Amino acid sequence: MDSVTLTPAQTQFLAGRHFATVATLDDDGSPRQAVVWYRLEGDGRLMLNSRRPRRWPRNLLRDGRVAIAIPDRDDGLRWLGCTGAVDEVDEDLARARDDIVALAHRYSDDGTVDPDEEATFRSQQRITFRVRITGVHDHLED
Repeated sequence: MDSVTLTPAQTQFLAGRHFATVATLDDDGSPRQAVVWYRLEGDGRLMLNSRRPRRWPRNLLRDGRVAIAIPDRDDGLRWLGCTGAVDEVDEDLARARDDIVALAHRYSDDGTVDPDEEATFRSQQRITFRVRITGVHDHLED
């Protein structure tokens, strides 16, 4: 499937500091959800990062289809839903660790990360996914 073009309002919303719920499929077809941090990349893809041994990253490695719901932090009835496909997996450990530290800075209230927290992130086995958005379900004005 082709990527969708986000509207300016959708782009602005995704650039905000919201949490995302990622839905993947277990190997038996059962749905699996996880709440994650994300970042909208300049090319319109969503970057997700996780500790390597978690189930949802294993699911994405096996089946790259994903559904993502992103509610507004201030009004949970405003939200954006995205369907997508993983089109890049970055297993380079140093880059994946840099990605989670960047996300930690993004989600910090003051843009800083506690040095101990950063050291923990930099000691973990991490993996980064870039998701091409193939569909958008816009509930920002409902």
